[in-house]
Amino acid sequence: MKTTKNITLSAILIAMGIAIPTFMPKFILPPASYTLASHVPIFIAMFISPVTAVSVALGTAFGFLMTTTPEIAARALSHVIFATIGALYLQKHPSLIKNKKQLLIFNIIIAIIHASSEVLVVTPFYFTKTLSQNSGYIVNIILLVGIGGFIHSIVDFFIAQTVFGKVKTVIR
Repeated sequence: MKTTKNITLSAILIAMGIAIPTFMPKFILPPASYTLASHVPIFIAMFISPVTAVSVALGTAFGFLMTTTPEIAARALSHVIFATIGALYLQKHPSLIKNKKQLLIFNIIIAIIHASSEVLVVTPFYFTKTLSQNSGYIVNIILLVGIGGFIHSIVDFFIAQTVFGKVKTVIR
């Protein structure tokens, strides 16, 4: 029964992850894109299980592949990294969710992993001149993707934490 429940939750979260970019406020400044709450389904999946987190990260990456540029889709695929690490850590330390200070530190660490992964996957697009080089590597990649992605991750994690707090009894 638990497997059916997790598959269903994964499907719902993937659907949300694909739908959110179609109706939430979006700001695209290639190679960066910021869509409010776009990471929320992945973060919620991290609170459920590692398999759910990886499934949702892969499913939403596929959605981005179908609807955006290759570099944005590559960034979405890199979410498998932070989702896996975060979900495995939460699985080993479930009490972390109840400790606001530890959860904040966890959020910051996950945001660093998240932003760093996106910088790594976008860098080849920059150096192969697939991306505009008008503003330089520091502005295009480090500032827009790295720092912008870090802030975006922090905000979306807080949204996911709030939503999960409201629905966790239904999910579990």
